[in-house]
Amino acid sequence: MRFGRAGPGLGLAILALLFAAASPARGDETVDAAIVLAADVSRSIDDEEFDLQRRGYAAAIVSDKVIEAIRSGPHGAIALAYVEWAGEGEQAIVVDWTVLRNSTDAAKFAAALTASPRSFLGRTAIGSALDFAMGLFAEGGIEADRKVIDVSGDGTSNQGRGVTEARDAALQAGAVINGLAIFNRRAAAQGGYLALHTNPPGGLAKYYHDNVIGGPGAFVVPIDDFGNFGDAMIRKLTAEIASRD
Repeated sequence: MRFGRAGPGLGLAILALLFAAASPARGDETVDAAIVLAADVSRSIDDEEFDLQRRGYAAAIVSDKVIEAIRSGPHGAIALAYVEWAGEGEQAIVVDWTVLRNSTDAAKFAAALTASPRSFLGRTAIGSALDFAMGLFAEGGIEADRKVIDVSGDGTSNQGRGVTEARDAALQAGAVINGLAIFNRRAAAQGGYLALHTNPPGGLAKYYHDNVIGGPGAFVVPIDDFGNFGDAMIRKLTAEIASRD
């Protein structure tokens, strides 16, 4: 989200929206799902693609379908955190655990997300990102019926802890890992290592299916255009929120 020049009244309204946090997650309430959105911001994703990805996440979070899915759950609430990751040791909490119950909560979360700068521009350490996400569940003290890591990316893991090792550890701890595999056509067209990194044998969706996702009902959503990110995330988040063990 980019803001142009605004009058004093509008500027104050925007600041109020950005700094008014949605309900912070508390250990004394139970939510239907605690979901970590783990977004790849490695260097194979250029600034335009990053912007489309960020805006796609924000649009999905405030969508009517996602709000309806939240309200339809037994507790009528989810806890959401947004993390960006790249290489080993490059993970950042962009928006910390927040309870979402309605469109107001979602709008505040989306505003905080779009107002934050890009965190990294490094390599691709999926295993390290999974470990970091699992640490958030422990630190948040959230009571949730389900714990989900929702990881998006445009390439294979090339740094940090082995991705299958991290996946298996997360599954043993009770998490479900779903994936959004982005076929980055621009990066793949450059050839050489970048082409293999972003388009491994069988395709990136197969790589995510074989190496990244796991747990009851785990799934991969493939896309081949960053412009479709928002629609894909709506489908993905709705399925994750509505899932019942």
